[in-house]
Amino acid sequence: MVKSSTTGFTRRALLGAFAATAVSAAPTFSSAAGFLRGAGDIRRLRMYSGRTGERLDMIYWIDGQYIKDAVKEVNHFMRDWRSDQVKSIDLRTIDIMAASHHLMDVDEPYLLLSGYRSPQTNAMLRSRSRGVAKKSLHMKGQAADLRLSSRSVSQMANAAMSCRAGGVGKYYGSNFVHMDCGVVRSWRG
Repeated sequence: MVKSSTTGFTRRALLGAFAATAVSAAPTFSSAAGFLRGAGDIRRLRMYSGRTGERLDMIYWIDGQYIKDAVKEVNHFMRDWRSDQVKSIDLRTIDIMAASHHLMDVDEPYLLLSGYRSPQTNAMLRSRSRGVAKKSLHMKGQAADLRLSSRSVSQMANAAMSCRAGGVGKYYGSNFVHMDCGVVRSWRG
């Protein structure tokens, strides 16, 4: 198991701050990658998929370098499971996911609900739900929908928003958070 170094404040303290305060009172960082520099020289991503039964526990960055084979495995894991199509996931999205997970000080892996979506899958989902964007960043490999049973939607969203590195959607009814590397913004779905 990889242990990360402290950064002057504890992750547990940040989690408490997220649960008790508004985002404006939480520490902010210019980008997820910038925050992760404080995590030591290792970046790690932990997820599982209820759709495929697959699990991923991957160190994908060490000492300033992305690990090509690890990133390839993340891309495969986050594929469109309906069509089995793989797309390169934007490294910024992977960094946002990892930074948010790191901030929450949680050992539980993310449950990946949706990573890459082919245009056909996106169109099908859009025909069933008004909450699916026509030009979804999922189709570009720039977004993920994630859930943690040990953290609330608010806690997850606050962690992602503190990175100030992309969009964060809070879906309380479906109990998940959307994270992307697009324009910095937030919404409630």
